[in-house]
Amino acid sequence: MKFLIDESSGRAIVDFLRQAGHDVLSVAEESLGSTDLAVVSFAENTGRILVTNDKDFGDLIIRSKARAPGLILLRLQDESRENRVRVIGAVLCQVGDTLMGHLVVASDWHIRIRSLEIAA
Repeated sequence: MKFLIDESSGRAIVDFLRQAGHDVLSVAEESLGSTDLAVVSFAENTGRILVTNDKDFGDLIIRSKARAPGLILLRLQDESRENRVRVIGAVLCQVGDTLMGHLVVASDWHIRIRSLEIAA
């Protein structure tokens, strides 16, 4: 799968997904300091699932109807590297095949998924 990791999500997720064989770009490596809208646009233009722990992206995509191929929003109490990797691993195991076209909200112990209605 193709992912774009927001700078707020951390290097551990980038490394984990790359080691798992995924095509991963990092906002911190590619365009540090980009606006949220620019990040969402880049995700859409490159067909990448956006991974972030910045809830502004959820608002941007759901309320403002910005377009993205998929979004994983991390809402974690434990922000440690180990927990971030554990939660992303759980998301991939539980809903990995259906990430495209969906918003996934992942907390420390719960994963919710809902469809993104992307207008053509």
